[in-house]
Amino acid sequence: MAIQSKPELLENLRGLVQDMLKARREGGAHAKLARANGYVDGYIRVLLETGVADHKALVALVAEERRRFDGPATSALRIDAELEAAAELDADDSHEHARIVAA
Repeated sequence: MAIQSKPELLENLRGLVQDMLKARREGGAHAKLARANGYVDGYIRVLLETGVADHKALVALVAEERRRFDGPATSALRIDAELEAAAELDADDSHEHARIVAA
């Protein structure tokens, strides 16, 4: 068996993560998705325990692949002009109906 370099090992992990994300996106059977998750978890554990990669590098690799598959975790939303105008009207009207309630 040939010894693999660190870049080759990380590329193997990248492929496993891609397979896992693909199975999730396709709505694969639970057993298939669980198996893919298990492969990724096991591979990450080996890389950590042997010192081939540190936690920060592995998290970055997985985050990068997730971003490629699913897009950014958060994004800015644009409010439509009509919704914005309606919100402003509601804010103006709320002062007319405001009541002070004593506790």
